[in-house]
Amino acid sequence: MRFRRRDLPGEDVTVLRGVRVTRPGLTALETAVAVPDGSAFLDRALQRHVPFDEVYRAYCRSVGSWHSAGTLLIAAADRADSAAERLVVRLLRGAGIGGWVLGHPFGPWRIDLAFVREKVDGWAWHVDADRFRADRRKQNALVRAGWDPLRFTWHDLDGRPHDVAGEIRATVAAAA
Repeated sequence: MRFRRRDLPGEDVTVLRGVRVTRPGLTALETAVAVPDGSAFLDRALQRHVPFDEVYRAYCRSVGSWHSAGTLLIAAADRADSAAERLVVRLLRGAGIGGWVLGHPFGPWRIDLAFVREKVDGWAWHVDADRFRADRRKQNALVRAGWDPLRFTWHDLDGRPHDVAGEIRATVAAAA
């Protein structure tokens, strides 16, 4: 544990078990800057613990406190949940493919990336066995509801981006 003393805006401070600590948004941002794989840490924090807006507001209140925080926030600003989703977003934008949304609600789930009108579900990231199983249940429900799920590996996204974009474009066109 590292202690750091400084003046903070009241919005960035809370009391936990009688101890004044930073609120989750600032804590996530400061930790992401301090750990070796800050981008992955921030991805997980945004997925599970703290909304992007809270992290962003903490950053705005403390602009200039970190050199790398802005880079991490820019990467997370598209609201993608992981580096892989950000790669898909860049791939789609670069290929001029529009009409998709991130985090589309579907029953008790969120569709990572969806072409809602065409009912095409995009790539999913699995961090553990429970998420993998939950994604399979979600995929089955999507298929029953008439969606066309597509799955790509990181190696597909990183190594064959033009092929991936072509497959997405063809699937969306066929579904339209």
